[in-house]
Amino acid sequence: MLIPIKHENMSARRWPVVTFALIAINVLVFLGTHWTLQGEQKQLGQLKLHVILLAAAHPELNVPTSSEDIIRAVKDHYPKQWAELENPHRIALDDWDARMLRTQDADALQSEMDSLSLELRQARANSILDKYAFVPAHPSAISYLTANFLHGGWMHLIGNMWFLWLAGFVLEDFWGRSLYSTFYLVAGAASMQFDAWLNPGSLVPTLGASGAIAALMGAFLVRFPKMRIEMLWWFFLRPRRFQAPAYWLLPAWLVVEVFYGSVFGQATGVAHWAHVGGFLFGALAGLGLRYSGLEQKAHQQIEKELTLESDPEIQRASDLIDQGQLDSAEILLKEYVARKPDSVDGYNLLLQTCRKQNLPAAPQLEKLCAIHLKAGESELAWTSYEDYLNAGGQPLPSALWLEVCRAAEQLQHFDRALAEYEKLIQTYPAERQSILAQLAAGRICLKRLNQPQRALEYFQAAQNSPVPHLDWEQGITSGIREAQAALTPKRLSASASS
Repeated sequence: MLIPIKHENMSARRWPVVTFALIAINVLVFLGTHWTLQGEQKQLGQLKLHVILLAAAHPELNVPTSSEDIIRAVKDHYPKQWAELENPHRIALDDWDARMLRTQDADALQSEMDSLSLELRQARANSILDKYAFVPAHPSAISYLTANFLHGGWMHLIGNMWFLWLAGFVLEDFWGRSLYSTFYLVAGAASMQFDAWLNPGSLVPTLGASGAIAALMGAFLVRFPKMRIEMLWWFFLRPRRFQAPAYWLLPAWLVVEVFYGSVFGQATGVAHWAHVGGFLFGALAGLGLRYSGLEQKAHQQIEKELTLESDPEIQRASDLIDQGQLDSAEILLKEYVARKPDSVDGYNLLLQTCRKQNLPAAPQLEKLCAIHLKAGESELAWTSYEDYLNAGGQPLPSALWLEVCRAAEQLQHFDRALAEYEKLIQTYPAERQSILAQLAAGRICLKRLNQPQRALEYFQAAQNSPVPHLDWEQGITSGIREAQAALTPKRLSASASS
């Protein structure tokens, strides 16, 4: 058994109140419905089964309107099973079924159908499951929301809440409370719909937060793929711990869910396809939020709120901007960043005043880029650099530009990183950073893009550079040797084919 314990980022900038609230709501709903649901599951399941068995064995019977949807769902989506139930010589499933198969009195059979249907209608009218759980064969609009807060048992609840905590509080801190809340609720509905697409005629109620939490896991994967997760592995009753990155663990979990969904369907009592649908939705939505700019805006808003709570000067500057006193705000902010040159909030507000006055924004964006690089925030640094270019920024100083290129490489934007390294080399051919850029470009071509010939050209250019590079000579020589070795099989293959 594998159980996640924690991950590398177990801290947040502020209290994850939405995640706490979701956990609290789930627990309270569970305590208020658990014992009722247990009784309902048995009663409704038996009533529905008996109506289906009776209708299949005696197609001449009049089926009351209240039971028609159940019969139709089985007929339309499970024709093979329905044909088996129509066989008068089939094995009875219980004592009641055996009695009905022996009964030949048409009036008695019709009376039994009417009685069962009436009992089923009354049970469904007062049923939490029928009203609020998600039934793929006949889903109600409210069930897309309410089913996410119902759980079938203690282990179901505890497992879901633990996963919600591990993935949820990080994303809430990253996206902000409003965006995170919206994502969670939409993801829950999307996972239910995906389950309905894969099990269109199913009468088995789907309930639980698993689909929404699977979406959080999908978003966690695309936003924090390299974050290491600590796992507890129970092997022959002996616990072992190990760590693995999200990009390995979470796709492995998804593959297992696809396998179980394909092989067992709903026979395990678990809505595996809801998990798969939720995960895929979360991954795609996570990428969408990233590239749409909503994520960046949410982050900036969080930083602004946190700063406003702690720094009265930033609060005053923000008020001046809101009042349209941009000149006064600009003077105040320039004095502020002179005293606090690493203030992201100061430069963000200064950037805001410049844009409102149609003044050049590139200087502030350059400074923001440098601050984010210094803080190790590669993604924010790269975003600031792209904004800098869009604002008409000129080539950065070589040292800062080199760090920007490395940030792009860390984000695995290898083609873009290579292009930036090339521009740096051409812009600053006489500076030492150009040697480092050539080495990095060669490494990307060799290790990431499978272009050994191009890599060799970069390494040789570094070797022939007039810029002193004795301290990097070993790395240059090693790069040339690796590139030549990578080229040899290609040359042999080309010779053989000619």
